[in-house]
Amino acid sequence: MVRRVALSLLVACAVPGALFYTCLRLEGVWTAIFVALGWSYGAIAWRAVTGRRPSGLLVLTALVMTGRTLVALLTDSTYLYFLQPIISDGLLGVAFIATLASARPMVARLAGDFYPMDDELRVRPRIQRLFWYLTLMWALLCIGKASATLWLLESQSLQTFVLVKSVSVLLLNGLAVAATIGAATLVARREGLLHVRVLEPVPAA
Repeated sequence: MVRRVALSLLVACAVPGALFYTCLRLEGVWTAIFVALGWSYGAIAWRAVTGRRPSGLLVLTALVMTGRTLVALLTDSTYLYFLQPIISDGLLGVAFIATLASARPMVARLAGDFYPMDDELRVRPRIQRLFWYLTLMWALLCIGKASATLWLLESQSLQTFVLVKSVSVLLLNGLAVAATIGAATLVARREGLLHVRVLEPVPAA
């Protein structure tokens, strides 16, 4: 699972981010926008040609970048291109917080995509606490990213903004994913959902 998540982040986020920054330095912001967008659709097309299904993250990234690009073109404003994900992160964080008061926090609604969940498993106290705290963690992460990114956009040059944002977002998301997997693994072991294989000692000759 870790390998699949890392590969998805590399293809959907790290590579287009690196291409964007490189093209921004060499050719300007509009070239960077279209090259990064072209990479996302190229990766989807390559997977289709080779008979592999594109990851949900890759498809989502392509759709989000398409929307951002259309808004930037229609308004002739690159500022709005960079402002849109800040607004999205803020709204997503608020949505995560809003679900904390419900019987199924946001992470509980997404968990079935990564691990088969039945009703008996969902209502276990440890599992419910895990979903609640992970939802809170991701909510605070989204709101924190939105606030910090807005400050960067308003206070730094475009090149500095893109570089710092690309590196910091990948680092923060990677740490959050690692924390999520680590916490889920710990709870799964305590609930008997994961079994550690113990090797028996080899008899002495």
